[in-house]
Amino acid sequence: MKNAVLFSSKSEEWETPQHLFDRLNAIYQFKLDACATARNAKCPVFFSKEENSLEQDWAPFGRIWLNPPYGRAIAQFMRKALEESRKGCLVVCLVPARTDTKWWHDYVLDKGHVTFIRGRLRFKRTDAKPGAPIYPAPFPSAIVSYLPGPSYVVDAPRIRLPLPAFPSTLSHGRPRPESSHVAKRDGQGF
Repeated sequence: MKNAVLFSSKSEEWETPQHLFDRLNAIYQFKLDACATARNAKCPVFFSKEENSLEQDWAPFGRIWLNPPYGRAIAQFMRKALEESRKGCLVVCLVPARTDTKWWHDYVLDKGHVTFIRGRLRFKRTDAKPGAPIYPAPFPSAIVSYLPGPSYVVDAPRIRLPLPAFPSTLSHGRPRPESSHVAKRDGQGF
């Protein structure tokens, strides 16, 4: 399998695709990359693994970008993003759209604004050698945005964020024929 490395746990660190970050940064002008290395940081100010972002205060930076490790620690990072937004900052996260997981239900569902990215993003590992192939992720991705202040859905009115349209990287099939989407019994819809 050519993208087997994406299924492995050798690395949880996947660099944010630059085109995606640039589009979001043009809107939000992020001040902090809350989870980065010197090699893949998207903002001049960033927290590295050694600085342990989970123990830092993000709120003073105001507008935070977060592409957390995609392993077991993702729940801790999403909890931290939600907590920091309640302190008054905007936190925008790139995460796998794992809607069946506990962390999604505890920290995303009904708490953040979710935009699903059409198609599959192409990631490269932060430790990849120059010229290494970049494969599409084996999972769908989403942008989760936590607005400053109270919990997004539970405590505040629903607001649409001005997120850009994301390019589709994969074809999503053909439209269904008219007859296939209406269930019929004896010529009647039911």
